[in-house]
Amino acid sequence: MGLVLIIVIVLVVLVVLYFISTYNGLVSLKNKVEDEASQIDVELKRRFDLVPNLVEIVKGYTKHEKETLDSVVKARNSYVTANELGDKLKADGELSNAISRLFALSEAYPDLKANTNFLELQTELSEIEQKIVYARQFYNDSVLKLNNKIEMFPSNIVAKMFNFSKKTFFEVQENERENVKIKF
Repeated sequence: MGLVLIIVIVLVVLVVLYFISTYNGLVSLKNKVEDEASQIDVELKRRFDLVPNLVEIVKGYTKHEKETLDSVVKARNSYVTANELGDKLKADGELSNAISRLFALSEAYPDLKANTNFLELQTELSEIEQKIVYARQFYNDSVLKLNNKIEMFPSNIVAKMFNFSKKTFFEVQENERENVKIKF
């Protein structure tokens, strides 16, 4: 009887340790996803903070390109009013399109294209865009790990017990897949 009791106790301890380990792993992955989402938000904010400076420089050179400038400002304001990550990412897509049109517009204005401040902002914006790409990649990698852990047996039992839910991947908006069309 003593040996059976020891085996039962060892098995119970192993099951408890497994549940604790799995729970802690799920919490860790969930927090990593939230951290990665926050990193995307930080880079988007940096980019959105640059936009007013960029718009002001372009305004000085392109008096009659109001529609393009308005679309940039509108997209930036959409981000400012967004609360959820999904809304911020949608606003990010709109701003990406608007900025692409703005930079394409600069081709028609040689003085603007040669402006030092404009070039510096363009370079800084390009660097931020790269950071956003990497942050999105890390976010999606973290979401994949979390979702796998939530779905795979036997960790899915622990995930269901503690109400862990799958996260959504960052996906490119449909309008971002289209080529930017500029008409002069």
